[in-house]
Amino acid sequence: MTQPVETRPAAEHVTELILNRAEALNAISTALAESITTACAAVSQGAATDVVVITSASEKAFSVGADLKERAGFSDDQLGRQRPVLRAAFAAVRELPMPVIAVVEGYALGGGCELALAADVIIAGADATFGLPETSVGLVPGGGGTQALPRRVGPARAAELIFTGRRVPADEAGRIGLADRVVPAGTARAAALELAASIASNSPLAVRAAKKALRDGADRPWSEALEVEDRAWRAAAFSADRREGIAAFVEKRRPEWVR
Repeated sequence: MTQPVETRPAAEHVTELILNRAEALNAISTALAESITTACAAVSQGAATDVVVITSASEKAFSVGADLKERAGFSDDQLGRQRPVLRAAFAAVRELPMPVIAVVEGYALGGGCELALAADVIIAGADATFGLPETSVGLVPGGGGTQALPRRVGPARAAELIFTGRRVPADEAGRIGLADRVVPAGTARAAALELAASIASNSPLAVRAAKKALRDGADRPWSEALEVEDRAWRAAAFSADRREGIAAFVEKRRPEWVR
């Protein structure tokens, strides 16, 4: 039986999570959400992964958002029961301790856009289309979109995009910071794996500490944010990785990080 999310090694210390409902353009069903949560838990608990790359088995879409066909038959009670399942999936991606790169080719709409926003870096093919169209169907973005989008593009631009629900082509997404890098269509995965390999060559402890500082320090007062950074600095500075990194630099060799 095909799994809604497939997990496989993509390179040394890089794990690829593949959204595998290509026939439904990765519409986020209850089963897909549960599979995302399970896959993230497995990766987080393992010791072999320093970077996660999220891709799609579909050439047409990263994900078109919530599975509205599944929801069409839901009662209010069923919709309410599904809500924590979906929230857990987005949280699982956001809370991965290692860097996460989302690879967007084709559509990333609604929850699909929010799933990409849960990553640390978004690499988009030139044919990518982003959008949070929830208000057009009587909903509010519920996978973190109202919080993540303003942090990327600013509150006024996020308000315009969420209130209108309009679609954002890749070139505009790159200009406004919704996507971090736009590459020729069909090459986003290769670009993401190259970036992942570059990240994975660094100290996994330091990279995780840096991610924690970036996430935990965001939107805090400056003095509090610097304390967050100091804790991250100390976690790395007094570690075996720091000693190995300095030794490797002096000896002009590749470091052998503790894993």
